[in-house]
Amino acid sequence: MDYSERLQNVSVLGAAGKMGSGILLLTALEMADLSLKPENKGKVFTLNAIDVSQEALSGLLRYTKGQVLKAAEKKIVQLRKVYADRADLIENIDVINEYIMDVLKIIVPSTYIQASYRSTLIFEAIKEDPELKVKIFKQINENNPLKPWFFTNTSSIPITNIDKTANLDGRILGVHFYNPPAIQKLVEIIKGEGTQTELEIFAIQYSKNLRKVVVPSNDFAGFIGNGHFMRDALYGIHESEKLATNMPLHEAIYIINKVTQDYLVRPMGIFQLIDYVGVEVCQYIMSVMNPYLTNEELHSELLDKMVNAKVLGGQNSDGSQKDGFLKYEKGKPVAIYDIAKGEYVAIEQFKAKCDEKMGALNPSVKPWKAVVGNADKNEILTKHFGELKTLNTTGAKLAVDYGVRSCEIGKKLVTDHVAMSDNDVNTVMLTGFFHAYGPINNYFNN
Repeated sequence: MDYSERLQNVSVLGAAGKMGSGILLLTALEMADLSLKPENKGKVFTLNAIDVSQEALSGLLRYTKGQVLKAAEKKIVQLRKVYADRADLIENIDVINEYIMDVLKIIVPSTYIQASYRSTLIFEAIKEDPELKVKIFKQINENNPLKPWFFTNTSSIPITNIDKTANLDGRILGVHFYNPPAIQKLVEIIKGEGTQTELEIFAIQYSKNLRKVVVPSNDFAGFIGNGHFMRDALYGIHESEKLATNMPLHEAIYIINKVTQDYLVRPMGIFQLIDYVGVEVCQYIMSVMNPYLTNEELHSELLDKMVNAKVLGGQNSDGSQKDGFLKYEKGKPVAIYDIAKGEYVAIEQFKAKCDEKMGALNPSVKPWKAVVGNADKNEILTKHFGELKTLNTTGAKLAVDYGVRSCEIGKKLVTDHVAMSDNDVNTVMLTGFFHAYGPINNYFNN
């Protein structure tokens, strides 16, 4: 079965979710482009969009239509060549509308798992729950006579465990998109112990056709992305708890969040990133990873308390940020949650005091936006971190220690054979987390 044949009947599980909708969109575009090639004329391409909610599926189709419109507008020159033999398509809008129709007619919404029983490729983007994934994979595998391939979007569960428990005979591969899949360039590809080589070859071709950056990860819980992020987040939580022995915890959270954003030149502070991913999601990912670790405990009582208080973060259906450790207004942090009192405290009430405690930033510091795409990025960062190491302030010391710890986490991923190289760790953090520099660097050496 060649590349096009494998993509003639595909199912996406969890298609209306945050990750599933992006995977569905990208796959629909790829399948439509294949269907429009002369050699595939007359072949039927079917993409089953499977989710539990009919209402959510209706919203998915509206979202997909809007995104396909944007994609068509960007590649109108290419599409005019594709539809060159269509005399009835005169204006650009005619071509665009035809393409939208060709994409949407491929998608078949369904609330029934049975729709996947004739697919040769299954993309799975459901809840990060090992037992649920295995249950669904088993059901499909036992009822689908075509021996389908399973591409799981898991960000933390070892592929080998799923393969063996679901009896998939090596027909499963970790294909971990980053959120949101339609925008994020990174795809982590993870082979299990018995994963058939053909799956990896196909996944790499598929990802490159989508113009994604592919990074391989060995099959260890959390892989590269969460392997670094969860430990980095846990370090930030622990540092805030240490500071909280001499100040209120919400003030300590403010300081660590500011240090990780402004001092370390990151797109957002560590507590904002936890909120973005979801407080409960981070707690759960740590619980999934923890049983596979030795001489290490990935767990936070603070995360437990936040979840118990139902302060969960994550995003609303429109993509706006929900309140978590921080409260947001128009996307900007305005308050921090006081876990002891169960209420938010406005940042303006303590900002000046905390900023004074941290001390002034060095004059050469630039915000992440001014650094990330700058051709002189390395020179800017070398100067900034060089000056930072000379400052005898609380903020500078916290930042340098944080940078050192981040590097240690990255190097350990390579030492433990989770990542193949330092470069792979850095690529994941640069591409998947939009960092301006990789964690494995020379900026924090003495």
